Amino acid sequence: MSDAAPSGPLADVRVLEIGGIGPVPFAGMLLADMGADVLRVDRSPREATPAPTDPTRRGRQAVALDLKSPGGRDALLSLAARADALIEGFRPGVMERMGLGPDELAAHNPRLVYGRMTGYGQDGPMSGVAGHDINYISLAGVLGSSRRSGERPMFAMNLVGDYGGGALFLCLGVVAAILAARRTGAGQTVDAAMVDGAALLTSLVYTLHGDGLWGHEPGRNLLDTGAPFYEVYATADGGHVAVGALEPQFYARLLELLEIPIDEMPQYDRKRWPEFKRRLERVFAARDTTTWERRLEHDEACATVVRDVFSAPHHPHLIARGTFVDVGGARQPGPAPRFGGTPSVARPARAEPDAALERWGLDRAAREALRASGALG
Repeated sequence: MSDAAPSGPLADVRVLEIGGIGPVPFAGMLLADMGADVLRVDRSPREATPAPTDPTRRGRQAVALDLKSPGGRDALLSLAARADALIEGFRPGVMERMGLGPDELAAHNPRLVYGRMTGYGQDGPMSGVAGHDINYISLAGVLGSSRRSGERPMFAMNLVGDYGGGALFLCLGVVAAILAARRTGAGQTVDAAMVDGAALLTSLVYTLHGDGLWGHEPGRNLLDTGAPFYEVYATADGGHVAVGALEPQFYARLLELLEIPIDEMPQYDRKRWPEFKRRLERVFAARDTTTWERRLEHDEACATVVRDVFSAPHHPHLIARGTFVDVGGARQPGPAPRFGGTPSVARPARAEPDAALERWGLDRAAREALRASGALG
């Protein structure tokens, strides 16, 4: 990780990350992967200590500042004056009570973009209520539609609310607002709420519903396990195959490879979908996972063997692409997306707070004064 040779499309961007959990550190990682100089501000030296096995801490340095102390608050104001953006994930009003809200920071840096990550947003009757990913996707309608017919809803870990609906929209909003600030000279607040992002991710469902292709009953529709050609099937050895043969040509090829005459299973005979699904269950259960992998995965059938997060790094395609990388001796997912001219780099976290603060404009005397006051860990 070299300060002299920044890499990535955000190499000239500076971001302050107020330490937290969930989507904010993931957003900090994404911005750092893309080359931004991200300085994480934690509440204690223990929190600011790099964790080599934690990919969400990579690519940046961390310092411990007591933001409730006058010295810590002034230090953050000084750092914010040199930043393009600040991202934080507290409940609404917490930063304001410390005297570090958007208005206070804008007085020191009118171009600052203030990125706010919450579950329910900065306003509304539930804005101050506690919650987690499962609650936000529940409210947004994602969870209730993610189930097989007759079964309880199932969530995709914390990927849809925290990361998909949260961190990714926070990063998009912050980068867009930085572009606007460089054009207009004025920063702004970015209100990234996980309920908003998760709701927006369901846009295709609204499209299909408007076209009469998606009903209200879960588990009966095109992408919610209703269709036999968009489903997960068990194999003879306890593994699974994921089938996504949506287009007619892929569905036809799938049936050909499964040795099923297509006229026996017309793709959009919806009334017979349960019957077709039972037939496919029997076919897939007759052979082991390796057999299906060899037969299906490299053909035009849109069918792949299901892997978990620990076996995925060993797939030949992901090895060839370098999808997973070693950072600080730990194997983890690498940066995405990929840039042809300004490549992203996954860099380890560093425990060099003095060097980071020096780079951000706090000289030795200012750091020693902060340490003497107890504001700097």
